[in-house]
Amino acid sequence: MFKSWKEDIATVKSRDPAAKSNLEIMLLYPGLKAIRMYRKAHWFYMHNMHFIARAISQHCVRKTNIEIHPAAKIGKRFFIDHGTGVVIGETTEIGDDVTIYQGVTLGGTGKDTGKRHPTIGNGVLIGSGAKVLGPLKVGDNSNIASGAVVLTDIPESCTAVGVPARVVKRDGVRLDYLDQVHIPDPVAQAFFNLRDRVDSLEKEIDDMREKNENI
Repeated sequence: MFKSWKEDIATVKSRDPAAKSNLEIMLLYPGLKAIRMYRKAHWFYMHNMHFIARAISQHCVRKTNIEIHPAAKIGKRFFIDHGTGVVIGETTEIGDDVTIYQGVTLGGTGKDTGKRHPTIGNGVLIGSGAKVLGPLKVGDNSNIASGAVVLTDIPESCTAVGVPARVVKRDGVRLDYLDQVHIPDPVAQAFFNLRDRVDSLEKEIDDMREKNENI
C-alpha cells in the first residue's frame, strides 16, 4: 500500500508543475483522492459486493466531482489533472501512464450491453473537455485534443482533433505534452491543400490558354 501511495504521489509530481509538496498532493488533489477511492471500490466490486462498491463510488463523486465506475479497469500511474466533471464508464479499460484533464468523458453511446466504453492504451493524453464514446480503442502514446469528440478508433502515436475527431499523424511519433492551444487543425489543412490544388489547376489553364493564343 505504501509503495502504491509513493508511486501515485511521484506520478502527480512529475506531471503537474503546480505541485509543491507531497503533503499538498496527498491531502488536496481531488484526482489522487478519486483514484484511491476507485481502487477501494474496485476491490469490493471484484468480490461481488456491488452495493458497497457503488456507495464508495458515489461518495467519491460528492467529494471530488469525479465519477469512476468501480468496474472500470485502470492501470498504473494514472493521473487526473484538476478532475472536475470527469466521468469514466463501467466497461472502460485504461492502460498505464495515462493522463486526463477536467471534463473528460470516457462513455458509451446508448443502451448497448457488453463492452460499450473505450479502451485507452498506454501513455495516452486526453485534453480537457474531450469525449471518447463507445467501445473504440485509442492506441498507445496518442493524444486527444481538448474538446475533441472521438467516435472511431485512433491508431498509435497520433493526435486526434475536432468534432468528430480526425487524426493528425506526425510521422508516427507522439507529440509529447500536447499544446492545448496550438493544436493541429485537419479541416484547415484540407482547405489549404484544396486551395493549393485550385491554384495549380488555374495555372495549368492559364498556361494552356497562353499557348493556344500563340499558335
